[in-house]
Amino acid sequence: MGTDRIWSYAVDSGHTEGQRLAGFTVVAADGTMGHVGRQADGSGWRHLIVDTGVWLFGSSVLIPAGLVTAVDVKAQQVRVACTAEEIKRAPRFKTDRETLDPEYLAGVGDYYRNLPPRQASAS
Repeated sequence: MGTDRIWSYAVDSGHTEGQRLAGFTVVAADGTMGHVGRQADGSGWRHLIVDTGVWLFGSSVLIPAGLVTAVDVKAQQVRVACTAEEIKRAPRFKTDRETLDPEYLAGVGDYYRNLPPRQASAS
């Protein structure tokens, strides 16, 4: 089940319970990659669905909450601990049904969990 850290916001991320992130800009380690279209906080598989606009041909990507390194409410930004290229190579998100599919979510978690660790940027 999705109870490991990849599916939970880090204590030092700046995220607070009940905080709505829809509309916030998502900033990867190497630049802006879209905005939060919606989020799932009600289960053990907490994640963001990020609308990428033209960046990835108008698709959406699923990013586990554990990748959020910083939430800046004033700037309305969410920083994540991966690059845009790593997000681009992640398992494809096609429909909302996948957010309820444990097999799909386990694959996404495995993919992100196996990325090389990176230092959080300070900006």
